[in-house]
Amino acid sequence: MARAPERERDEESPMSFIWLIGHNVWSKKVRSMLTAAAVAVGVLVVVALGIVTDSIRTTAAGVLKVGAADFTISQKGLSDILESALTEQQLTRVQKTPGVKSAIGVLLDTEALDKDHPLVVEVGIRPEDLAPFGVRLAAGREFTAEAADEIMVGVRLAQDIGVGPGDTLHIGGSDKTVVGVFNTGNTFGDSTVMFPLVPFQAYERQPGGLSLFFVKVDKGTQVKALEQRIERDNPLLLGIRNLLEFGRADRGYQLITGADKAATIVAVAVGAIVVANAMLLSLVERYREFGVLRAIGWSRRRLIALIFGEAAIIAFIGACLGVVIAFIAVWVLADLPDLAGILKPTFEAWVFGRALVTATAVTALGALYPALRAARLSPQEAMRRE
Repeated sequence: MARAPERERDEESPMSFIWLIGHNVWSKKVRSMLTAAAVAVGVLVVVALGIVTDSIRTTAAGVLKVGAADFTISQKGLSDILESALTEQQLTRVQKTPGVKSAIGVLLDTEALDKDHPLVVEVGIRPEDLAPFGVRLAAGREFTAEAADEIMVGVRLAQDIGVGPGDTLHIGGSDKTVVGVFNTGNTFGDSTVMFPLVPFQAYERQPGGLSLFFVKVDKGTQVKALEQRIERDNPLLLGIRNLLEFGRADRGYQLITGADKAATIVAVAVGAIVVANAMLLSLVERYREFGVLRAIGWSRRRLIALIFGEAAIIAFIGACLGVVIAFIAVWVLADLPDLAGILKPTFEAWVFGRALVTATAVTALGALYPALRAARLSPQEAMRRE
Protein backbone atom coordinates (compact mmCIF):
# COMPACT_ATOMS: atom_id res chain seq x y z
CA MET A 1 0.00 0.00 0.00
CA ALA A 2 2.91 2.37 0.66
CA ARG A 3 4.13 2.16 -2.94
CA ALA A 4 0.96 3.36 -4.66
CA PRO A 5 1.16 7.00 -3.50
CA GLU A 6 4.84 7.08 -4.43
CA ARG A 7 4.09 5.74 -7.92
CA GLU A 8 1.20 8.13 -8.28
CA ARG A 9 3.40 11.12 -7.33
CA ASP A 10 6.08 9.94 -9.73
CA GLU A 11 3.67 9.63 -12.64
CA GLU A 12 2.32 13.09 -11.89
CA SER A 13 5.77 14.63 -12.53
CA PRO A 14 6.28 14.46 -16.31
CA MET A 15 9.00 17.11 -16.21
CA SER A 16 10.99 15.03 -13.74
CA PHE A 17 10.58 12.02 -16.00
CA ILE A 18 11.78 13.96 -19.06
CA TRP A 19 14.72 15.33 -17.06
CA LEU A 20 15.65 11.77 -16.06
CA ILE A 21 15.59 10.66 -19.70
CA GLY A 22 17.84 13.54 -20.74
CA HIS A 23 20.17 12.93 -17.80
CA ASN A 24 20.55 9.25 -18.73
CA VAL A 25 21.49 10.15 -22.30
CA TRP A 26 23.91 12.87 -21.18
CA SER A 27 25.58 10.71 -18.55
CA LYS A 28 26.58 8.22 -21.25
CA LYS A 29 27.73 10.77 -23.82
CA VAL A 30 30.17 8.58 -25.73
CA ARG A 31 27.76 5.68 -26.21
CA SER A 32 24.87 8.03 -26.98
CA MET A 33 26.88 9.84 -29.66
CA LEU A 34 28.11 6.59 -31.20
CA THR A 35 24.54 5.34 -31.37
CA ALA A 36 23.39 8.68 -32.79
CA ALA A 37 26.17 8.41 -35.38
CA ALA A 38 24.79 5.03 -36.48
CA VAL A 39 21.36 6.61 -36.85
CA ALA A 40 22.94 9.54 -38.73
CA VAL A 41 24.54 7.18 -41.26
CA GLY A 42 21.16 5.63 -42.01
CA VAL A 43 19.56 9.05 -42.32
CA LEU A 44 22.45 10.25 -44.51
CA VAL A 45 21.98 7.40 -46.99
CA VAL A 46 18.20 7.75 -47.13
CA VAL A 47 18.11 11.55 -47.37
CA ALA A 48 20.98 11.88 -49.85
CA LEU A 49 19.54 9.25 -52.17
CA GLY A 50 16.12 10.82 -51.78
CA ILE A 51 17.42 14.25 -52.81
CA VAL A 52 19.26 12.81 -55.81
CA THR A 53 16.21 10.80 -56.89
CA ASP A 54 13.98 13.84 -56.46
CA SER A 55 16.36 15.88 -58.60
CA ILE A 56 16.05 13.28 -61.35
CA ARG A 57 12.27 13.28 -60.96
CA THR A 58 12.27 17.06 -61.34
CA THR A 59 14.28 16.79 -64.56
CA ALA A 60 11.93 14.08 -65.83
CA ALA A 61 8.92 16.22 -65.00
CA GLY A 62 10.54 19.09 -66.89
CA VAL A 63 10.84 16.96 -70.04
CA LEU A 64 7.16 16.02 -69.81
CA LYS A 65 5.92 19.56 -69.19
CA VAL A 66 7.80 21.14 -72.09
CA GLY A 67 5.45 21.60 -75.02
CA ALA A 68 2.30 22.11 -72.92
CA ALA A 69 1.05 18.73 -74.20
CA ASP A 70 -1.57 16.40 -72.75
CA PHE A 71 0.87 13.50 -73.05
CA THR A 72 4.21 12.60 -74.60
CA ILE A 73 5.11 9.67 -76.85
CA SER A 74 8.50 7.95 -76.92
CA GLN A 75 10.00 4.75 -78.24
CA LYS A 76 9.19 1.71 -76.12
CA GLY A 77 11.81 -0.25 -74.15
CA LEU A 78 14.49 2.37 -73.47
CA SER A 79 17.11 2.70 -70.76
CA ASP A 80 17.25 6.47 -71.38
CA ILE A 81 14.37 8.46 -72.85
CA LEU A 82 16.82 10.74 -74.67
CA GLU A 83 17.80 7.71 -76.78
CA SER A 84 14.27 7.47 -78.18
CA ALA A 85 14.31 7.06 -82.00
CA LEU A 86 11.06 7.84 -83.81
CA THR A 87 10.26 8.69 -87.44
CA GLU A 88 8.26 11.23 -89.43
CA GLN A 89 6.04 8.37 -90.65
CA GLN A 90 5.13 7.44 -87.07
CA LEU A 91 4.38 11.10 -86.33
CA THR A 92 2.02 11.25 -89.33
CA ARG A 93 0.13 8.18 -88.11
CA VAL A 94 -0.26 9.70 -84.65
CA GLN A 95 -1.45 13.01 -86.13
CA LYS A 96 -4.14 11.17 -88.12
CA THR A 97 -5.47 9.33 -85.06
CA PRO A 98 -9.05 10.43 -84.26
CA GLY A 99 -9.07 12.61 -81.14
CA VAL A 100 -5.58 14.06 -81.70
CA LYS A 101 -5.72 17.85 -82.00
CA SER A 102 -2.01 18.22 -82.73
CA ALA A 103 1.23 16.25 -82.42
CA ILE A 104 4.62 17.95 -82.54
CA GLY A 105 7.77 15.97 -83.19
CA VAL A 106 11.15 17.09 -81.83
CA LEU A 107 14.67 15.70 -82.01
CA LEU A 108 16.69 15.78 -78.80
CA ASP A 109 20.38 15.54 -77.99
CA THR A 110 22.72 16.74 -75.26
CA GLU A 111 26.04 18.54 -75.44
CA ALA A 112 28.66 19.86 -73.04
CA LEU A 113 28.68 23.64 -73.43
CA ASP A 114 31.44 24.35 -70.90
CA LYS A 115 32.64 23.07 -67.54
CA ASP A 116 29.72 24.75 -65.78
CA HIS A 117 27.18 23.39 -68.26
CA PRO A 118 28.23 19.80 -69.05
CA LEU A 119 24.73 18.71 -70.09
CA VAL A 120 22.74 21.18 -72.19
CA VAL A 121 19.68 19.75 -73.92
CA GLU A 122 19.39 20.57 -77.63
CA VAL A 123 15.95 20.58 -79.26
CA GLY A 124 15.38 20.36 -83.01
CA ILE A 125 11.95 21.74 -83.94
CA ARG A 126 10.19 23.26 -86.95
CA PRO A 127 9.67 27.05 -86.80
CA GLU A 128 5.91 26.64 -87.35
CA ASP A 129 5.74 24.39 -84.27
CA LEU A 130 7.35 26.89 -81.90
CA ALA A 131 4.15 28.72 -80.90
CA PRO A 132 2.04 25.53 -80.47
CA PHE A 133 4.95 24.10 -78.46
CA GLY A 134 4.58 26.95 -75.97
CA VAL A 135 7.65 28.93 -77.06
CA ARG A 136 7.33 32.69 -76.62
CA LEU A 137 9.98 35.15 -77.79
CA ALA A 138 11.58 37.20 -75.03
CA ALA A 139 14.01 38.94 -77.40
CA GLY A 140 15.07 38.77 -81.05
CA ARG A 141 13.31 36.62 -83.65
CA GLU A 142 12.62 33.00 -84.54
CA PHE A 143 15.09 31.02 -86.63
CA THR A 144 14.24 30.10 -90.23
CA ALA A 145 13.58 26.52 -91.31
CA GLU A 146 16.77 25.93 -93.33
CA ALA A 147 19.22 28.13 -91.40
CA ALA A 148 21.94 25.79 -90.17
CA ASP A 149 23.76 28.60 -88.37
CA GLU A 150 20.83 30.00 -86.34
CA ILE A 151 19.71 28.99 -82.86
CA MET A 152 17.40 30.18 -80.09
CA VAL A 153 18.45 30.02 -76.43
CA GLY A 154 16.19 29.59 -73.40
CA VAL A 155 15.95 32.64 -71.18
CA ARG A 156 17.47 30.94 -68.11
CA LEU A 157 20.43 29.56 -70.02
CA ALA A 158 20.91 32.87 -71.87
CA GLN A 159 21.08 34.76 -68.57
CA ASP A 160 23.42 32.16 -67.11
CA ILE A 161 25.98 32.26 -69.93
CA GLY A 162 25.42 35.91 -70.84
CA VAL A 163 24.25 35.70 -74.47
CA GLY A 164 21.52 37.46 -76.41
CA PRO A 165 20.36 38.11 -79.98
CA GLY A 166 23.31 38.70 -82.29
CA ASP A 167 25.84 36.87 -80.12
CA THR A 168 27.77 33.81 -81.26
CA LEU A 169 27.73 30.49 -79.42
CA HIS A 170 29.83 27.44 -80.28
CA ILE A 171 27.40 24.54 -80.16
CA GLY A 172 26.27 21.79 -82.48
CA GLY A 173 29.73 21.39 -83.96
CA SER A 174 30.21 24.98 -85.11
CA ASP A 175 29.66 28.64 -84.26
CA LYS A 176 25.98 29.56 -84.29
CA THR A 177 24.29 32.95 -84.21
CA VAL A 178 21.79 33.46 -81.40
CA VAL A 179 18.82 35.00 -83.23
CA GLY A 180 16.35 34.83 -80.35
CA VAL A 181 15.86 34.25 -76.64
CA PHE A 182 12.69 32.37 -75.71
CA ASN A 183 10.52 31.65 -72.71
CA THR A 184 8.40 28.53 -72.17
CA GLY A 185 7.34 29.12 -68.58
CA ASN A 186 9.10 25.86 -67.71
CA THR A 187 12.47 25.74 -65.93
CA PHE A 188 13.68 22.79 -67.97
CA GLY A 189 12.53 24.26 -71.28
CA ASP A 190 14.06 27.65 -70.51
CA SER A 191 17.46 25.97 -70.06
CA THR A 192 17.56 24.40 -73.55
CA VAL A 193 18.89 25.44 -76.95
CA MET A 194 16.58 25.13 -79.97
CA PHE A 195 17.68 24.44 -83.55
CA PRO A 196 15.78 24.36 -86.87
CA LEU A 197 14.73 20.72 -87.20
CA VAL A 198 16.00 19.85 -90.70
CA PRO A 199 19.58 21.20 -90.27
CA PHE A 200 19.70 19.62 -86.81
CA GLN A 201 18.66 16.25 -88.26
CA ALA A 202 21.46 16.57 -90.80
CA TYR A 203 24.01 17.40 -88.08
CA GLU A 204 22.82 14.42 -86.02
CA ARG A 205 22.89 12.23 -89.15
CA GLN A 206 19.27 11.33 -88.56
CA PRO A 207 17.35 12.53 -91.64
CA GLY A 208 13.67 12.31 -90.77
CA GLY A 209 14.56 11.27 -87.22
CA LEU A 210 12.66 12.42 -84.13
CA SER A 211 12.90 11.68 -80.41
CA LEU A 212 9.55 12.55 -78.85
CA PHE A 213 6.01 13.49 -79.88
CA PHE A 214 4.07 16.01 -77.81
CA VAL A 215 0.35 15.36 -78.25
CA LYS A 216 -2.65 17.58 -77.54
CA VAL A 217 -6.13 16.05 -77.64
CA ASP A 218 -9.43 17.37 -78.95
CA LYS A 219 -11.86 18.82 -76.45
CA GLY A 220 -13.97 16.09 -74.87
CA THR A 221 -11.47 13.33 -75.71
CA GLN A 222 -10.33 11.11 -72.84
CA VAL A 223 -6.54 11.40 -72.67
CA LYS A 224 -5.92 7.95 -71.20
CA ALA A 225 -8.17 6.22 -73.75
CA LEU A 226 -6.46 8.02 -76.65
CA GLU A 227 -3.02 7.19 -75.28
CA GLN A 228 -3.97 3.51 -75.03
CA ARG A 229 -5.37 3.51 -78.56
CA ILE A 230 -2.16 4.97 -79.99
CA GLU A 231 -0.11 2.35 -78.14
CA ARG A 232 -2.40 -0.40 -79.43
CA ASP A 233 -2.19 0.82 -83.04
CA ASN A 234 1.56 1.49 -82.81
CA PRO A 235 3.25 -1.30 -80.77
CA LEU A 236 6.66 0.42 -80.85
CA LEU A 237 5.34 3.61 -79.22
CA LEU A 238 4.76 4.36 -75.55
CA GLY A 239 2.61 7.12 -74.08
CA ILE A 240 3.69 9.08 -70.99
CA ARG A 241 1.15 11.22 -69.14
CA ASN A 242 2.89 11.73 -65.80
CA LEU A 243 5.88 10.75 -63.66
CA LEU A 244 4.30 7.42 -62.74
CA GLU A 245 4.34 6.46 -66.41
CA PHE A 246 7.78 7.96 -67.01
CA GLY A 247 9.34 4.86 -65.47
CA ARG A 248 7.81 2.75 -68.25
CA ALA A 249 9.81 4.67 -70.84
CA ASP A 250 13.07 5.06 -68.92
CA ARG A 251 14.46 1.96 -67.20
CA GLY A 252 17.27 4.05 -65.72
CA TYR A 253 14.64 5.98 -63.78
CA GLN A 254 13.16 2.68 -62.56
CA LEU A 255 16.58 1.47 -61.42
CA ILE A 256 17.31 4.67 -59.50
CA THR A 257 13.90 4.62 -57.82
CA GLY A 258 14.36 0.94 -56.93
CA ALA A 259 17.85 1.59 -55.56
CA ASP A 260 16.45 4.41 -53.43
CA LYS A 261 13.86 2.08 -51.87
CA ALA A 262 16.35 -0.76 -51.38
CA ALA A 263 18.91 1.55 -49.76
CA THR A 264 16.24 2.86 -47.41
CA ILE A 265 15.36 -0.65 -46.24
CA VAL A 266 19.02 -1.64 -45.80
CA ALA A 267 19.88 1.59 -43.97
CA VAL A 268 16.96 1.17 -41.56
CA ALA A 269 17.80 -2.50 -40.94
CA VAL A 270 21.52 -1.90 -40.32
CA GLY A 271 20.82 1.13 -38.16
CA ALA A 272 18.26 -0.80 -36.11
CA ILE A 273 20.77 -3.59 -35.46
CA VAL A 274 23.41 -1.11 -34.29
CA VAL A 275 20.92 0.65 -32.02
CA ALA A 276 19.69 -2.68 -30.64
CA ASN A 277 23.24 -3.75 -29.80
CA ALA A 278 23.94 -0.46 -28.03
CA MET A 279 20.68 -0.59 -26.09
CA LEU A 280 21.22 -4.23 -25.09
CA LEU A 281 24.70 -3.41 -23.82
CA SER A 282 23.22 -0.54 -21.87
CA LEU A 283 20.58 -2.91 -20.48
CA VAL A 284 23.22 -5.32 -19.19
CA GLU A 285 25.06 -2.47 -17.47
CA ARG A 286 21.85 -1.13 -15.90
CA TYR A 287 20.30 -4.29 -14.44
CA ARG A 288 20.63 -2.93 -10.91
CA GLU A 289 19.16 0.45 -11.89
CA PHE A 290 16.13 -1.17 -13.50
CA GLY A 291 15.73 -3.50 -10.55
CA VAL A 292 15.68 -0.55 -8.13
CA LEU A 293 13.13 1.28 -10.28
CA ARG A 294 10.89 -1.79 -10.34
CA ALA A 295 11.33 -2.22 -6.58
CA ILE A 296 10.18 1.35 -5.81
CA GLY A 297 7.04 0.83 -7.85
CA TRP A 298 7.80 1.67 -11.46
CA SER A 299 5.44 -0.10 -13.83
CA ARG A 300 6.64 -2.06 -16.84
CA ARG A 301 5.00 0.50 -19.10
CA ARG A 302 6.92 3.34 -17.45
CA LEU A 303 10.21 1.47 -17.79
CA ILE A 304 9.53 0.90 -21.49
CA ALA A 305 8.72 4.61 -21.84
CA LEU A 306 12.07 5.46 -20.25
CA ILE A 307 14.03 3.37 -22.75
CA PHE A 308 12.04 4.62 -25.74
CA GLY A 309 12.43 8.19 -24.49
CA GLU A 310 16.20 7.80 -24.44
CA ALA A 311 16.04 6.28 -27.92
CA ALA A 312 13.91 9.20 -29.14
CA ILE A 313 16.51 11.76 -28.06
CA ILE A 314 19.24 9.77 -29.78
CA ALA A 315 17.02 9.53 -32.88
CA PHE A 316 16.55 13.28 -33.00
CA ILE A 317 20.28 13.94 -32.65
CA GLY A 318 21.03 11.34 -35.33
CA ALA A 319 18.40 12.81 -37.67
CA CYS A 320 19.87 16.31 -37.36
CA LEU A 321 23.41 15.04 -37.95
CA GLY A 322 22.29 12.92 -40.89
CA VAL A 323 20.44 15.78 -42.60
CA VAL A 324 23.38 18.18 -42.22
CA ILE A 325 25.89 15.65 -43.58
CA ALA A 326 23.50 14.69 -46.40
CA PHE A 327 23.14 18.33 -47.44
CA ILE A 328 26.92 18.75 -47.50
CA ALA A 329 27.42 15.50 -49.44
CA VAL A 330 24.80 16.39 -52.06
CA TRP A 331 26.21 19.88 -52.58
CA VAL A 332 29.71 18.41 -53.00
CA LEU A 333 28.35 15.95 -55.59
CA ALA A 334 26.45 18.71 -57.39
CA ASP A 335 29.67 20.75 -57.70
CA LEU A 336 31.66 17.93 -59.30
CA PRO A 337 32.52 18.76 -62.94
CA ASP A 338 30.86 15.58 -64.23
CA LEU A 339 27.60 16.33 -62.42
CA ALA A 340 27.43 20.13 -62.62
CA GLY A 341 24.17 21.08 -64.29
CA ILE A 342 22.90 17.48 -64.15
CA LEU A 343 22.27 17.15 -60.43
CA LYS A 344 20.22 20.12 -59.24
CA PRO A 345 19.30 19.34 -55.64
CA THR A 346 16.31 20.93 -53.96
CA PHE A 347 15.89 20.90 -50.19
CA GLU A 348 12.23 20.85 -49.24
CA ALA A 349 10.19 20.05 -46.14
CA TRP A 350 9.84 16.38 -47.08
CA VAL A 351 13.61 15.97 -46.56
CA PHE A 352 13.26 16.66 -42.85
CA GLY A 353 10.15 14.48 -42.65
CA ARG A 354 11.96 11.58 -44.27
CA ALA A 355 14.89 12.04 -41.92
CA LEU A 356 12.65 11.93 -38.84
CA VAL A 357 10.72 8.91 -40.14
CA THR A 358 13.97 7.06 -40.84
CA ALA A 359 15.48 7.94 -37.47
CA THR A 360 12.27 6.99 -35.68
CA ALA A 361 12.07 3.66 -37.50
CA VAL A 362 15.71 2.87 -36.76
CA THR A 363 15.49 3.66 -33.04
CA ALA A 364 12.01 2.20 -32.53
CA LEU A 365 13.03 -1.13 -34.06
CA GLY A 366 16.39 -1.06 -32.29
CA ALA A 367 14.94 -0.20 -28.87
CA LEU A 368 11.95 -2.54 -29.01
CA TYR A 369 13.64 -5.77 -27.89
CA PRO A 370 15.84 -4.16 -25.17
CA ALA A 371 12.77 -2.35 -23.80
CA LEU A 372 10.74 -5.55 -23.62
CA ARG A 373 13.68 -7.35 -21.99
CA ALA A 374 13.95 -4.64 -19.36
CA ALA A 375 10.20 -4.67 -18.71
CA ARG A 376 10.22 -8.40 -18.00
CA LEU A 377 12.89 -8.03 -15.31
CA SER A 378 11.73 -8.58 -11.75
CA PRO A 379 13.56 -6.72 -8.94
CA GLN A 380 14.86 -10.04 -7.56
CA GLU A 381 16.20 -11.16 -10.95
CA ALA A 382 17.86 -7.79 -11.56
CA MET A 383 19.64 -7.87 -8.19
CA ARG A 384 20.71 -11.47 -8.71
CA ARG A 385 22.21 -10.74 -12.16
CA GLU A 386 23.98 -7.65 -10.81
